[in-house]
Amino acid sequence: MSDVPELVACVDAAYLQARQQGIDLPPVSEGLDQDIRDHLVWVSVISDRIVGMIVIAVKADHAHLMNIAVHPSEGGKGIAKSLIETAVTELQSLKVGRIDLATHVDMPGNVGLYTYLGWVETGRSDTKVHMSRDIV
Repeated sequence: MSDVPELVACVDAAYLQARQQGIDLPPVSEGLDQDIRDHLVWVSVISDRIVGMIVIAVKADHAHLMNIAVHPSEGGKGIAKSLIETAVTELQSLKVGRIDLATHVDMPGNVGLYTYLGWVETGRSDTKVHMSRDIV
């Protein structure tokens, strides 16, 4: 739990540009201490510095990607892909068949990344794009 302030700083930095663009996001770094306690969490560390994180909630036979963030100084280096692949590998061992997520409609780069990584759009509601991926 001593890493929570560093995780919060990483998540806040990752979403700063979107906030500066006026994208209305929920408090994405709020509750990380509870996420660590209640869900699956992986971090990416470079030179003793947290540069990325992913939070996955598992519910019976499916999972939900609750949050993923990569510090902007490390963007484009495959960290998000690596975090997702690590989570998927673990979910396979847990016999989870599907993972879903929701991202913001005003963040098309996220939709593109998830599509590239095998996710499919399953719907839209308000400001959310819902996506899913089978885990095989």
